[in-house]
Amino acid sequence: RYLSGTVAGTIGQDVVSMGNFSVQSQTFLAVDRLADGVLLGSASGIMGLAFPALSSTRSTPFWQALGSQLAAPEMAFYLTRFNDDPSAQEEEPGGVFTLGGVNSTLFTGDIEFLPMPSGTPAFWLLTMSAITVQGQSVQITTGNAALVVVDTGTSVIGGPTADVKAVWAAVPGSAAIVDHPGLFSFPCSTSVQVTLSFGGKAWPINVTDMNLGQISRGSSQCIGAIIDIGLASNTSPGPGDASWVVGDTFLKNVYSVFRADPPSIGFAQLSSVAGGSGAPSGNGSSTTTTGNGSSTTTTGTGSSNRGSSTKITLPTTMIAAIIAVFMCLL
Repeated sequence: RYLSGTVAGTIGQDVVSMGNFSVQSQTFLAVDRLADGVLLGSASGIMGLAFPALSSTRSTPFWQALGSQLAAPEMAFYLTRFNDDPSAQEEEPGGVFTLGGVNSTLFTGDIEFLPMPSGTPAFWLLTMSAITVQGQSVQITTGNAALVVVDTGTSVIGGPTADVKAVWAAVPGSAAIVDHPGLFSFPCSTSVQVTLSFGGKAWPINVTDMNLGQISRGSSQCIGAIIDIGLASNTSPGPGDASWVVGDTFLKNVYSVFRADPPSIGFAQLSSVAGGSGAPSGNGSSTTTTGNGSSTTTTGTGSSNRGSSTKITLPTTMIAAIIAVFMCLL
Protein backbone atom coordinates (compact mmCIF):
# COMPACT_ATOMS: atom_id res chain seq x y z
CA ARG A 1 0.00 0.00 0.00
CA TYR A 2 1.29 3.45 -0.97
CA LEU A 3 -0.20 6.87 -0.42
CA SER A 4 -0.75 7.02 -4.17
CA GLY A 5 -2.52 3.66 -4.33
CA THR A 6 -2.22 -0.08 -3.85
CA VAL A 7 -0.49 -2.86 -5.75
CA ALA A 8 -0.76 -6.66 -5.65
CA GLY A 9 1.08 -9.60 -7.12
CA THR A 10 3.31 -12.57 -6.35
CA ILE A 11 6.30 -12.59 -4.00
CA GLY A 12 9.35 -14.10 -5.66
CA GLN A 13 13.14 -14.28 -5.50
CA ASP A 14 15.68 -13.78 -8.25
CA VAL A 15 19.03 -12.25 -9.07
CA VAL A 16 18.67 -8.45 -8.90
CA SER A 17 21.50 -6.27 -10.23
CA MET A 18 22.15 -2.54 -10.37
CA GLY A 19 25.35 -1.29 -11.92
CA ASN A 20 28.06 -3.74 -10.86
CA PHE A 21 26.18 -4.76 -7.73
CA SER A 22 24.14 -7.94 -7.49
CA VAL A 23 22.03 -9.82 -4.93
CA GLN A 24 21.54 -13.49 -5.77
CA SER A 25 18.24 -14.12 -3.96
CA GLN A 26 16.52 -10.78 -3.59
CA THR A 27 12.89 -10.99 -2.48
CA PHE A 28 10.52 -8.68 -4.35
CA LEU A 29 6.91 -8.39 -5.45
CA ALA A 30 6.16 -9.12 -9.10
CA VAL A 31 3.17 -6.79 -9.53
CA ASP A 32 0.30 -7.66 -11.86
CA ARG A 33 -2.40 -5.45 -10.33
CA LEU A 34 -1.90 -1.79 -9.51
CA ALA A 35 -4.01 1.29 -8.98
CA ASP A 36 -3.94 4.17 -11.46
CA GLY A 37 -1.25 6.68 -10.64
CA VAL A 38 1.18 4.39 -8.81
CA LEU A 39 3.48 4.23 -11.86
CA LEU A 40 3.44 6.80 -14.64
CA GLY A 41 5.48 7.36 -17.77
CA SER A 42 8.19 4.82 -18.49
CA ALA A 43 8.70 3.85 -14.84
CA SER A 44 8.29 0.08 -14.48
CA GLY A 45 8.77 -0.42 -10.76
CA ILE A 46 9.68 0.90 -7.36
CA MET A 47 12.81 0.06 -5.40
CA GLY A 48 12.43 0.71 -1.69
CA LEU A 49 15.39 2.33 0.04
CA ALA A 50 14.17 2.36 3.62
CA PHE A 51 14.66 -0.25 6.38
CA PRO A 52 13.46 -3.88 6.79
CA ALA A 53 10.87 -2.88 9.42
CA LEU A 54 8.96 -1.16 6.61
CA SER A 55 8.99 -4.14 4.25
CA SER A 56 5.57 -5.65 3.52
CA THR A 57 7.33 -8.80 2.28
CA ARG A 58 9.40 -8.97 5.50
CA SER A 59 12.53 -9.07 3.36
CA THR A 60 15.85 -7.24 3.41
CA PRO A 61 15.92 -4.21 1.07
CA PHE A 62 18.34 -4.45 -1.87
CA TRP A 63 20.69 -1.77 -0.55
CA GLN A 64 21.12 -3.60 2.76
CA ALA A 65 21.36 -7.04 1.14
CA LEU A 66 24.44 -5.80 -0.73
CA GLY A 67 26.32 -5.81 2.59
CA SER A 68 30.10 -5.84 2.10
CA GLN A 69 29.77 -5.13 -1.61
CA LEU A 70 29.41 -1.47 -0.60
CA ALA A 71 32.50 0.56 0.24
CA ALA A 72 30.46 2.42 2.86
CA PRO A 73 26.95 1.93 4.33
CA GLU A 74 25.75 5.05 2.53
CA MET A 75 23.76 6.24 -0.44
CA ALA A 76 23.53 9.77 -1.74
CA PHE A 77 21.34 11.82 -4.06
CA TYR A 78 21.58 14.86 -6.28
CA LEU A 79 18.18 15.72 -7.81
CA THR A 80 17.77 17.87 -10.89
CA ARG A 81 15.31 20.75 -11.26
CA PHE A 82 13.06 21.18 -14.30
CA ASN A 83 10.00 22.99 -12.94
CA ASP A 84 11.46 26.32 -14.05
CA ASP A 85 12.41 25.07 -17.52
CA PRO A 86 9.72 25.74 -20.16
CA SER A 87 11.50 23.41 -22.61
CA ALA A 88 11.45 20.42 -20.26
CA GLN A 89 9.95 17.24 -21.65
CA GLU A 90 7.54 14.95 -19.78
CA GLU A 91 10.50 12.80 -18.73
CA GLU A 92 13.95 14.17 -17.97
CA PRO A 93 17.11 12.88 -16.24
CA GLY A 94 16.32 12.87 -12.53
CA GLY A 95 19.77 13.26 -11.04
CA VAL A 96 22.53 11.08 -9.66
CA PHE A 97 22.11 8.24 -7.17
CA THR A 98 25.41 7.09 -5.65
CA LEU A 99 25.32 3.75 -3.90
CA GLY A 100 28.09 2.94 -1.42
CA GLY A 101 29.40 6.44 -0.80
CA VAL A 102 29.19 9.98 -2.11
CA ASN A 103 30.09 11.91 -5.26
CA SER A 104 32.34 14.75 -4.13
CA THR A 105 31.92 16.65 -7.42
CA LEU A 106 28.28 17.34 -6.56
CA PHE A 107 28.72 19.13 -3.23
CA THR A 108 30.98 21.65 -1.60
CA GLY A 109 32.11 21.98 1.99
CA ASP A 110 31.22 19.50 4.71
CA ILE A 111 28.28 17.15 5.00
CA GLU A 112 26.22 17.93 8.09
CA PHE A 113 25.15 14.57 9.50
CA LEU A 114 22.15 14.53 11.82
CA PRO A 115 21.35 11.45 13.95
CA MET A 116 18.07 9.64 13.46
CA PRO A 117 15.82 9.21 16.50
CA SER A 118 16.60 6.15 18.60
CA GLY A 119 14.68 2.94 18.13
CA THR A 120 14.25 0.41 15.33
CA PRO A 121 14.55 2.35 12.06
CA ALA A 122 11.77 2.05 9.49
CA PHE A 123 11.59 5.30 7.51
CA TRP A 124 14.56 7.63 7.25
CA LEU A 125 13.62 10.06 10.05
CA LEU A 126 14.80 13.38 11.45
CA THR A 127 13.24 15.97 13.74
CA MET A 128 12.14 19.34 12.39
CA SER A 129 13.64 21.95 14.69
CA ALA A 130 12.86 25.24 12.93
CA ILE A 131 11.21 26.81 9.90
CA THR A 132 11.55 30.36 8.62
CA VAL A 133 9.22 31.99 6.09
CA GLN A 134 10.03 35.31 4.44
CA GLY A 135 12.95 35.62 6.87
CA GLN A 136 10.84 35.21 10.01
CA SER A 137 10.63 32.22 12.34
CA VAL A 138 7.38 30.26 12.26
CA GLN A 139 6.28 28.50 15.41
CA ILE A 140 5.84 24.77 14.84
CA THR A 141 4.82 21.88 17.06
CA THR A 142 7.71 20.17 18.81
CA GLY A 143 8.33 16.69 20.21
CA ASN A 144 6.96 13.68 18.35
CA ALA A 145 4.83 16.00 16.21
CA ALA A 146 8.06 17.28 14.65
CA LEU A 147 9.20 13.89 13.33
CA VAL A 148 10.03 14.05 9.62
CA VAL A 149 10.28 11.35 6.96
CA VAL A 150 12.99 12.42 4.51
CA ASP A 151 11.90 10.83 1.24
CA THR A 152 13.24 11.15 -2.31
CA GLY A 153 10.05 9.43 -3.51
CA THR A 154 7.78 12.27 -2.39
CA SER A 155 7.38 15.30 -4.63
CA VAL A 156 6.63 18.03 -2.12
CA ILE A 157 6.69 18.84 1.61
CA GLY A 158 3.76 17.69 3.72
CA GLY A 159 3.07 18.61 7.31
CA PRO A 160 0.41 18.70 10.03
CA THR A 161 -2.53 21.09 9.71
CA ALA A 162 -1.58 23.68 12.35
CA ASP A 163 2.04 23.97 11.22
CA VAL A 164 1.21 24.19 7.51
CA LYS A 165 -1.36 26.89 8.23
CA ALA A 166 1.28 28.80 10.20
CA VAL A 167 3.69 28.59 7.28
CA TRP A 168 1.21 30.02 4.79
CA ALA A 169 -0.08 32.62 7.25
CA ALA A 170 3.38 34.16 6.98
CA VAL A 171 2.97 34.66 3.21
CA PRO A 172 0.86 37.72 2.31
CA GLY A 173 -2.07 36.91 0.04
CA SER A 174 -1.98 33.15 0.61
CA ALA A 175 -5.20 31.13 0.97
CA ALA A 176 -6.42 27.57 1.21
CA ILE A 177 -7.61 26.15 -2.11
CA VAL A 178 -11.23 25.22 -1.51
CA ASP A 179 -11.52 22.68 -4.33
CA HIS A 180 -8.32 20.89 -3.29
CA PRO A 181 -8.20 20.31 0.49
CA GLY A 182 -4.72 20.54 1.92
CA LEU A 183 -3.33 22.78 -0.81
CA PHE A 184 -2.60 26.50 -0.50
CA SER A 185 -2.18 29.26 -3.05
CA PHE A 186 -0.23 32.50 -3.01
CA PRO A 187 0.23 35.43 -5.44
CA CYS A 188 2.42 34.26 -8.33
CA SER A 189 4.34 37.53 -8.07
CA THR A 190 5.49 36.61 -4.54
CA SER A 191 8.79 34.84 -3.98
CA VAL A 192 8.17 32.45 -1.09
CA GLN A 193 11.39 32.16 0.89
CA VAL A 194 11.58 29.17 3.24
CA THR A 195 14.38 27.56 5.25
CA LEU A 196 14.23 24.24 7.10
CA SER A 197 16.42 23.14 9.99
CA PHE A 198 16.67 19.68 11.51
CA GLY A 199 18.78 20.54 14.52
CA GLY A 200 21.72 22.11 12.73
CA LYS A 201 22.03 24.53 9.84
CA ALA A 202 19.08 26.30 8.26
CA TRP A 203 18.83 25.15 4.64
CA PRO A 204 17.13 27.50 2.16
CA ILE A 205 14.70 26.31 -0.51
CA ASN A 206 14.88 27.90 -3.95
CA VAL A 207 11.79 30.05 -4.52
CA THR A 208 11.21 28.16 -7.77
CA ASP A 209 10.71 24.92 -5.86
CA MET A 210 8.09 26.53 -3.62
CA ASN A 211 5.93 27.34 -6.66
CA LEU A 212 4.08 24.43 -8.31
CA GLY A 213 2.55 26.66 -10.98
CA GLN A 214 -0.70 28.52 -11.56
CA ILE A 215 -3.95 27.20 -10.11
CA SER A 216 -5.34 27.47 -13.61
CA ARG A 217 -4.18 29.00 -16.88
CA GLY A 218 -4.04 32.78 -16.58
CA SER A 219 -4.54 32.79 -12.80
CA SER A 220 -2.56 35.22 -10.66
CA GLN A 221 -2.48 32.65 -7.86
CA CYS A 222 0.03 29.81 -7.74
CA ILE A 223 0.07 26.53 -5.81
CA GLY A 224 2.47 26.22 -2.88
CA ALA A 225 4.73 23.21 -2.38
CA ILE A 226 4.07 22.82 1.35
CA ILE A 227 0.80 20.97 1.86
CA ASP A 228 -1.39 19.70 4.67
CA ILE A 229 -0.59 16.03 4.18
CA GLY A 230 -3.57 14.75 6.15
CA LEU A 231 -6.13 16.68 4.11
CA ALA A 232 -4.38 16.30 0.76
CA SER A 233 -3.92 12.54 1.01
CA ASN A 234 -7.08 11.82 3.02
CA THR A 235 -4.99 9.77 5.44
CA SER A 236 -3.46 10.23 8.87
CA PRO A 237 -1.09 13.21 9.09
CA GLY A 238 1.99 11.20 8.20
CA PRO A 239 3.54 7.75 7.85
CA GLY A 240 3.98 5.88 11.12
CA ASP A 241 4.67 8.25 13.97
CA ALA A 242 5.88 11.06 11.71
CA SER A 243 3.85 14.20 11.06
CA TRP A 244 6.01 15.58 8.26
CA VAL A 245 7.23 14.25 4.94
CA VAL A 246 10.05 16.24 3.35
CA GLY A 247 10.46 15.38 -0.31
CA ASP A 248 12.00 16.78 -3.46
CA THR A 249 10.88 20.38 -2.95
CA PHE A 250 13.59 20.47 -0.29
CA LEU A 251 15.96 17.74 -1.51
CA LYS A 252 16.61 19.46 -4.86
CA ASN A 253 18.38 22.17 -2.88
CA VAL A 254 20.92 19.99 -1.07
CA TYR A 255 23.16 17.01 -1.59
CA SER A 256 21.61 14.36 0.66
CA VAL A 257 23.40 11.37 2.17
CA PHE A 258 21.65 8.48 3.93
CA ARG A 259 23.96 6.56 6.29
CA ALA A 260 22.92 3.22 7.81
CA ASP A 261 25.58 3.00 10.53
CA PRO A 262 25.18 4.97 12.65
CA PRO A 263 21.67 5.74 11.32
CA SER A 264 21.87 9.37 10.19
CA ILE A 265 21.06 11.71 7.34
CA GLY A 266 23.48 14.28 5.98
CA PHE A 267 23.04 17.43 3.93
CA ALA A 268 25.63 19.46 2.04
CA GLN A 269 25.61 22.53 -0.16
CA LEU A 270 25.41 21.73 -3.88
CA SER A 271 28.54 22.41 -5.92
CA SER A 272 28.65 24.61 -9.00
CA VAL A 273 28.68 21.42 -11.09
CA ALA A 274 25.30 20.55 -9.55
CA GLY A 275 23.89 24.01 -10.07
CA GLY A 276 24.83 25.43 -6.68
CA SER A 277 22.51 26.20 -3.80
CA GLY A 278 21.96 28.86 -1.22
CA ALA A 279 24.48 28.67 1.58
CA PRO A 280 22.97 27.38 4.82
CA SER A 281 22.98 29.61 7.87
CA GLY A 282 23.74 28.80 11.48
CA ASN A 283 26.01 26.25 13.04
CA GLY A 284 24.91 22.84 14.20
CA SER A 285 26.52 20.52 16.70
CA SER A 286 26.13 17.46 14.52
CA THR A 287 29.04 15.46 13.16
CA THR A 288 30.37 16.53 9.80
CA THR A 289 32.56 14.77 7.28
CA THR A 290 34.30 15.83 4.11
CA GLY A 291 33.50 13.56 1.18
CA ASN A 292 36.11 12.15 -1.17
CA GLY A 293 35.94 11.11 -4.79
CA SER A 294 36.78 7.43 -4.27
CA SER A 295 33.18 6.35 -4.55
CA THR A 296 32.12 8.20 -7.68
CA THR A 297 33.07 5.54 -10.20
CA THR A 298 32.09 1.93 -10.74
CA THR A 299 34.92 0.03 -9.06
CA GLY A 300 35.08 -3.72 -8.76
CA THR A 301 32.58 -6.50 -9.07
CA GLY A 302 31.21 -6.49 -5.54
CA SER A 303 33.25 -9.38 -4.17
CA SER A 304 32.57 -10.43 -0.61
CA ASN A 305 35.90 -9.25 0.72
CA ARG A 306 36.21 -5.90 -0.99
CA GLY A 307 33.77 -3.02 -0.98
CA SER A 308 32.96 -0.97 -4.04
CA SER A 309 30.52 1.69 -5.14
CA THR A 310 28.77 2.80 -8.27
CA LYS A 311 27.22 5.98 -9.67
CA ILE A 312 23.85 5.56 -11.34
CA THR A 313 21.99 8.22 -13.29
CA LEU A 314 18.29 8.02 -12.54
CA PRO A 315 15.50 8.88 -14.96
CA THR A 316 12.50 10.53 -13.38
CA THR A 317 8.94 10.97 -14.54
CA MET A 318 7.96 14.62 -14.62
CA ILE A 319 4.34 14.41 -13.51
CA ALA A 320 1.73 16.67 -11.98
CA ALA A 321 1.08 14.41 -8.98
CA ILE A 322 1.39 16.24 -5.66
CA ILE A 323 2.29 13.22 -3.53
CA ALA A 324 4.32 10.35 -4.95
CA VAL A 325 5.12 7.02 -3.35
CA PHE A 326 7.16 6.56 -0.19
CA MET A 327 10.44 4.75 -0.60
CA CYS A 328 9.35 1.63 1.27
CA LEU A 329 10.10 -1.85 0.02
CA LEU A 330 7.02 -3.92 -0.80
